[in-house]
Amino acid sequence: MHPDLTPGIDVALLVFWAFVLFFIALVFYLRREDRREGYPLEDTVTGRVAAPGGPLSTASPKSFLLPFGHGTVTAPTQGREPVDIAARRTDRFAGAPYAPTGDPLVDGIGPAAWADRAKRPDLDMDGHPRIVPLSTAGDFWVSAKDPDLIGWPVVGADGGVAGTVTDLWIDRADRLVRYLQLEDGVLAPITMAKVDRRRRRVVIDALNAAQFDGVPRLAAAGEITLYEEERVQAWFGGGYLYANAGRQEPWL
Repeated sequence: MHPDLTPGIDVALLVFWAFVLFFIALVFYLRREDRREGYPLEDTVTGRVAAPGGPLSTASPKSFLLPFGHGTVTAPTQGREPVDIAARRTDRFAGAPYAPTGDPLVDGIGPAAWADRAKRPDLDMDGHPRIVPLSTAGDFWVSAKDPDLIGWPVVGADGGVAGTVTDLWIDRADRLVRYLQLEDGVLAPITMAKVDRRRRRVVIDALNAAQFDGVPRLAAAGEITLYEEERVQAWFGGGYLYANAGRQEPWL
């Protein structure tokens, strides 16, 4: 093929403009697709929802099939989720922080907030629950070189004993421990625990000992849902700020 298609257009110029048009279309597509979550926007002071407008405002709804017959999810979601938090704005300017008006661990304020995830267990690639008690997983065990922690006391930030470890909850897909179980059914994230081998105890300084009683419990024995994982981790995560008043003050 001759490189000159016409006296003023050749193949190189045609390929260049085809790339430019493709790139512009790609930018429009990506900028619409990244608006599937977190939109529409709202004013930080008045709460007024911004009216969508323009070709880049939002993407058209798209449905995604969930694995193992768990239905579909549509994004962006239709309508707005209700937002009612137990907190007040500390000032009238945009971006002013919120101060809790109740118990922030119970109300889910700041680092204690949680997402409304699915009320079903996390599944592995075969459709089986990933996170299960070690006592029910016969094909898993703790290495002989490591303590299994059963019977060890769990100590809170105030030095008080919150309970005793009765079981470990493992992730069968990632082959690691996720939670410690106490005798009253409380689950504590292992990632927030410090194992003190010398004194044979587990220290979790996210909460004071008495605050372990408020940790959200599981609805079914031997099974934890995605929503329950959110609640448990939010409770401990919020404790790093709200466990006591001293943690809410500036360092400097």
